[in-house]
This record gives sequence, structure tokens and C-alpha cells, in this order.
Amino acid sequence: MGVDNSTIRTVQVTRYVTPLREGGSLPAIAAADDGFLYALKFRGAGQGSKALIAELLGGEIARALGLRVPEIVFAQLDEAFGRTEPDEEIQDLLRASTGLNLALHYLSGAFTFDPVLTKLDAELASQIVWLDCLLTNVDRTARNTNMLMWHKELWLIDHGAALYFHHSWENWEEQAIKPFMQVKDHVLLPWASALEQADAQLKTKLTASVIDRIVQLVPDEWLTEGQSPAEARTVYRQFLEMRVTASEGFVKAAQDARARII
Repeated sequence: MGVDNSTIRTVQVTRYVTPLREGGSLPAIAAADDGFLYALKFRGAGQGSKALIAELLGGEIARALGLRVPEIVFAQLDEAFGRTEPDEEIQDLLRASTGLNLALHYLSGAFTFDPVLTKLDAELASQIVWLDCLLTNVDRTARNTNMLMWHKELWLIDHGAALYFHHSWENWEEQAIKPFMQVKDHVLLPWASALEQADAQLKTKLTASVIDRIVQLVPDEWLTEGQSPAEARTVYRQFLEMRVTASEGFVKAAQDARARII
């Protein structure tokens, strides 16, 4: 595969259980050969491998910052896997996703985070807002919080819409230092009153070596668009390093957005 993926397990998908929800990416609950259930994200869906790259990088960065994310695994899908699937759309998706996909450990019994029912302290809310500003994650809104409560703890899921610069690769250096204006729609922004403290704390955890270790996890076969895997990893690494260095700008933009809504 060209890189050391030793910190991410690989499982073999053994059974398609059920679609997780309606939507363009058609994720599913699937069983694997280790006996566990997973929320499986398919490389043949929606934004393809780029959504899986964003999911992997976003989830492992969140974990490195001390936030809770279900275990992420590589999920191998055999060529014959979808032949018995009666639904044609799902069969096409499985056929297009042969090979290496991504999955998160399925948190059975978890329920969607609701800010009306569960109040977060300012420290945790600020850390999550900081993370999403760093990742340019547009998908943590009141409409779709992409957070779960499981055993009375908050877990982050679904980072596939993050790092949207990689859908065009144009002006990525400029994108790396821009404020994240979509933070105004972040579901936790009203409670994120400790953004400066989060910034001071989290940017020290996200060192160049930590970023490099996480970027090295991306498989070569997901990096196939117009440049070599090594060149693509260099851009991801530099983008994230530049973003951490420029965090003061996105923190101020988040504080300004928060001041307008409270």
C-alpha cells in the first residue's frame, strides 16, 4: 500500500445489514469478520474516496485532540459481495466500492445529540467548534449535528464533508489561512465561550509530527487524482500545518459569529 497503516485495523466485510439513512452517500450498517458491526462508508458513493479521506483525517485529528470518535477501520469489500443484494441501487454501490472502504465502529444504542436535551460545558463545545473550523467541516449544524450520545458521553461522527478544499485543489494555500465563515451555523457555537482557551490548548497537541502521522494513514489507492500519492499527502500535511498556524484568524471569526447570535 506504500504507507504504514499499522495504527488502523483492516476488517473484511461479511454482511450488508441495512442502510443507515437516506442520502447521497448511502452509508450502511455492515458486519465484519471480527464479529463487530460498523457504519460503513463506501468509496463508490457521492464524493468517492475524498469523503473517505476527509472522514479518516478528520476523525483521527479529533482523536489526537482528545475528543471521542468511534474506532475507524479500513473495510475490505470483496468483488462477489453484492451479487446477492436484491436492491439494484445498493448492488451498483457495492460493485463500485470493491476494495478498500472506511468504517466506524457502530455505537449500538446511541442517540443523536440534541442541544435542547443535553447541555455541553463551554470547554468541550469550544474544542469541537475549534476542530470544525480547523477542518472546515460544514456538517455540524442543528439540522444534522453528527454527534451521538453513547453511555452519557459525546461522540463525534461523519467528517466526510470536511476539508472541502480537496474537491478542486485550486488555491489551497489561500484556503488554508481563510477564516471558516460557515461556523455561524455550527450547532455548538452558542456554548463555545472558551475558544481562546481551546485554541491555546489544542494547537499544541497538533504538532507537525502528529499531522504527518495521521496523513500517512491515507491509502495510496484513495489518492489517484492528477498527482502522485506522495504529492497529495504533502498538500494535506501542509494545508493542516498552515491552518494550525493561522488558527487565530478562524478563532476570531468564530468569536465574531458567536457575538452576533447571543
